[in-house]
Amino acid sequence: MHTTIFALFALALTVASNPFRRDNTVTAADIQKVDPKTASCDNSPAAGECRTAEQAAPYIAISYQNFGITSFGEQAALLALMLYESGDFKYAINHFPGVPGQGTRNMQSPAYNLKYAEWLSTVCMNCGITSAAISQAQAQGPAAVLALVNTDEWSFGSAAWYLATQCSADIRSGLSQGTQAGWEAYLQCVGTAANDERNALWSAAVALKQW
Repeated sequence: MHTTIFALFALALTVASNPFRRDNTVTAADIQKVDPKTASCDNSPAAGECRTAEQAAPYIAISYQNFGITSFGEQAALLALMLYESGDFKYAINHFPGVPGQGTRNMQSPAYNLKYAEWLSTVCMNCGITSAAISQAQAQGPAAVLALVNTDEWSFGSAAWYLATQCSADIRSGLSQGTQAGWEAYLQCVGTAANDERNALWSAAVALKQW
């Protein structure tokens, strides 16, 4: 069952308004058009971490709803970022070089995974993440904190959470325009930079023009 937290989220902060609200949502077929490698998890390199496009699509769709990601440009950028960071959805934990506590499909740093968990514990009362659970996880180490937010729902929701809570309205507006400049500004907000592989995934996603 997917947890819908958008009503609570809307009360927690002001989401950047966008006139290009979408009623359609991303599908497995869309994801496979962007990245055909997501069609299968055969011979996946990390046991238990791989998810196919079919498995991922519902969780990505609910993350857009939960965090008010309504423009196609924003949605396409989040999909492209997750595909790159997770190696075509093959990984949910950082294995190279193996930073303890780094993970989710957004490959968030341990510091942001803690912020994400704390945000969920405050805003969502039915998400299964409590302040007590966070304190216990912190005592065990960053890998335990990651485990709190690395279920399929919250792992595939991490990119949407980051955009909605850690990036400015200008970044979101730039993404909604679907431009290279908007994409590169978003990557700067994430703390990285464009490269050929990132750009190829983003270009393939925005080329669909709609879900």
